[in-house]
Amino acid sequence: MLRGALLGLGNVALHGHLPGWMRRPDVEIVAAADARPGRRAECHARLPGARWYDSTDELLTDASVDFVDICTPPSSHAPLIRGALGRGLHVLCEKPLVCSVDEVRSLAQLAAASGRVLQSVDNWQHAPIIRQVRELLGRGEIGEVSRVVWHTLRTRPAPAGDTPGQNWRLEPAVACGGVLADHGWHAFYIVQRWIGKRPTSIAARLETRRHTDWPVEDTATVALTFPDAAAEVFLTWAADVRRNWAELTGTAGRIELDGDTLTVTRHGGERRWSVPPSLSDGSWHPDWFDPVVDQFLAEVTGSAPHGSNLAEASLCVALHALARESSGRGGQALAPPLAAPTASMEPSV
Repeated sequence: MLRGALLGLGNVALHGHLPGWMRRPDVEIVAAADARPGRRAECHARLPGARWYDSTDELLTDASVDFVDICTPPSSHAPLIRGALGRGLHVLCEKPLVCSVDEVRSLAQLAAASGRVLQSVDNWQHAPIIRQVRELLGRGEIGEVSRVVWHTLRTRPAPAGDTPGQNWRLEPAVACGGVLADHGWHAFYIVQRWIGKRPTSIAARLETRRHTDWPVEDTATVALTFPDAAAEVFLTWAADVRRNWAELTGTAGRIELDGDTLTVTRHGGERRWSVPPSLSDGSWHPDWFDPVVDQFLAEVTGSAPHGSNLAEASLCVALHALARESSGRGGQALAPPLAAPTASMEPSV
């Protein structure tokens, strides 16, 4: 039985992660920490046997655990990961894993030196409709992918915290940016998996189209170039509807995702079916967390090799940083690094 601790007891921990941990017979969450005293009662209600800590530092110093699950805002991730790895703990962490290339490089080196697992929660890859697309691509339904278009439309960011009107996602120093940090992470790892190769360049423009009083961007337009393909990613918190839409064009056909509807067009024929739930249905996705835990525990127990998720997360960190730099340069195309801080940057395809 592995013993774990939750660092941060906000919405994603309570509604996204905790249900998954409690379904497992091989894991026990024995401790939790949050800087907000009001979360203590929530902890005792959901985890009556767990020990509560008023600070993450206190938990890391005192608790006897094998791993931590970090569900705090992004700016806190790097110091918490460093503290946990330094105490010999495995780490599962919400996205974005960290906020800079320097941070992911040093933490990957620390994880390798300590022999501990560091993994990002890339849960959207386990959405049923995304898995279905991956299966179709694996069977060669549309041939080689040459173009991907991805749209994430939201009217506002997901709520965060206990205080109405306050949302850390709108604080640049806490969130590491706006909609690009919040939704770009998912788009980056999904698109590169669909295309199956590393991007060779990225260009981006970040804007505040509607919420002009916000200190973060509400819209991001990103162009990714690959050796034999291209991708266009559009992310916004300024839409009039909540929707996800994507289109994959291949050498032998086309796949379209619209909500929970999947359409395959090839050789003049069309097939259409529903694969619920939609990517825009809710914010926590507890059912997509189970395979994340499976991968994490497989690496922890040694039944799977370390590093594939961390390599992919390292590339996402680099793409996020380059997109911001590109926007600051007027949309100039920039090349991602050729080498990763881990053994390989190539994701599992």
